[in-house]
Amino acid sequence: MFYFENDFKNIGEIFSVMNVDYDDLLKRALELLPEKRTVKSRFKPPVVVSFCQGNRTVIKNFKEICETLRRDENFVAKYFSKELAVPVKTEGGILILQGKFDEKSLNERLDYFIKKYVICKECKQPDTKLESEGRGVVVMVCEACGARSTMGV
Repeated sequence: MFYFENDFKNIGEIFSVMNVDYDDLLKRALELLPEKRTVKSRFKPPVVVSFCQGNRTVIKNFKEICETLRRDENFVAKYFSKELAVPVKTEGGILILQGKFDEKSLNERLDYFIKKYVICKECKQPDTKLESEGRGVVVMVCEACGARSTMGV
């Protein structure tokens, strides 16, 4: 026998005609659902490893940070120089800052850099690259979703 949707007043009547218990169907549906994933992102931001040497701070893993973020060493060094208002110098994969800075403040600055210059504004993925469009205009292009956004460098 064929029933129409308007023949029933509520969903309970539909299941009673079909000889199926709603609670059993709900339990079965929940069992078939995949387990929730706990890991939200595959990207792990790098952590600054530094030490003070006299009146200077040396970031030992500067090259690894730049490789992980896929950014040019000069670009990242220029960012730290402007943020900390000190001259910087790169030598063989390390960054030397004129002044004493603790790792906590350096990691906070690096986290801000990642949010501003690495993470895509649309899809929140780190798969981005910076392209120069001429006349000082820098565009961040996301390789995951294709979004393009101009950067204030």
